[in-house]
Amino acid sequence: NSSASEVARDFRPFFRVYKDGRVEKYKLFDDCPVPAGLDPTSGIESKDILISSKTGVSARVIFRRIDGPDQKLPLLVHYHGGGFCAGSPFDSASYNFLSTMVTQANVVAISGGYRLAPENSLPIAYEDSLEALKWIACHSDGSGPEPWLNQYVDFGRVFIAGESAGATIGQYVAVRTGVTGLPAVRIKGMLMVHPFFVGREPAEMYKFMCPTSSGLDDDPKLNPAVDPDLPKMACEKVPVCVAEKDWLRNRGVKYYETLCGSEWKGKAELEETKDEGHCFHLFSKNERAEQLVKKMVDFVTKD
Repeated sequence: NSSASEVARDFRPFFRVYKDGRVEKYKLFDDCPVPAGLDPTSGIESKDILISSKTGVSARVIFRRIDGPDQKLPLLVHYHGGGFCAGSPFDSASYNFLSTMVTQANVVAISGGYRLAPENSLPIAYEDSLEALKWIACHSDGSGPEPWLNQYVDFGRVFIAGESAGATIGQYVAVRTGVTGLPAVRIKGMLMVHPFFVGREPAEMYKFMCPTSSGLDDDPKLNPAVDPDLPKMACEKVPVCVAEKDWLRNRGVKYYETLCGSEWKGKAELEETKDEGHCFHLFSKNERAEQLVKKMVDFVTKD
């Protein structure tokens, strides 16, 4: 049937859908996986761990051993971007960013994976990410399944970080954690980098990936201003990073204004980079990228 091979929906640059229901993903960026192990030049070690045998979700832990007695380090919990349908904790963008944070901010970093849409309808990515944080929290008494987390992490100094869709997921995780409680974990701050929220136009691709969502600003996942649980968000400080040439810039600013105008007890800051686009710091090696990453490092270390 030739009509089956016709494209029904085209959501460039992420994926297209054929009339027979097949989904074909575009190659969004160079997402070559970086193998885990020891990098002898930087001294950074990484390890991949299965979080759930039921869902197959894995995570990558990255840290750098420091000579001398073991010290407990802050934990950076990262959720990757990619429109909920691309990217992974194992790709070079995630690895390079987290390696820099590990080296410069002296943290242990863990990037949690999640099942990708549209093969797995949203909100599965959000649920997987919340489960990952619960799995991480089970190490707080030193008896979790991953020795690095038991041995090296100070669970009183946890930071969430995410870019684009990963920032949106981070927001959800912080709110749900505030609602249900995660007593052994203290989320000191959350780095919201170029978050994806909706404006007045319906988010058609999101609606396709999440059949239960209107794709509009009445969905609290897409517009925290309508989330009655926002004041309970388990997080003390949120720098909201936006980029001048990012199509999501104004929505990031609105999110910052929402936090400032809400009853949430924490402190929000707005950080804008001029002349740059969406998630530029992951793909550019320029001075502005270095400055943004340095601000993230300072945020984690100057606590």
